[in-house]
Amino acid sequence: QVQVAESGGGLVQAGGSLRLSCVVSGSISSINDMGWYRQAPGKQRELVAVINNSGSSNYADSVKGRFTIFRDNAKKMVYLQMNSLKPEDTAVYYCNAQIKRYAWTAANDYWGQGTQVTVSS
Repeated sequence: QVQVAESGGGLVQAGGSLRLSCVVSGSISSINDMGWYRQAPGKQRELVAVINNSGSSNYADSVKGRFTIFRDNAKKMVYLQMNSLKPEDTAVYYCNAQIKRYAWTAANDYWGQGTQVTVSS
């Protein structure tokens, strides 16, 4: 069974930093894109950052210059380093991975359960 699990959320003051981690477990063939999304109360889930398996990344405008996404393909992990946090970054952060179970199958989206990030002013 394939699972995606996040860790690293918590409470931090504005201007502080947090690092989120996400690991994929289970038997798989490969992982394409890995990304972080977030959902604040009353808002839709939005893309924060995404990285492909070659290391190319894209960011939401609201986090550019503050957040960095990186991955370790050997460990099947993706990270989100968040610096200069703002109260508006408060949300549940979800990890997404596009996973191929077998070499001959298409990639499907897998999601973690989410981790809460709260930034106090």
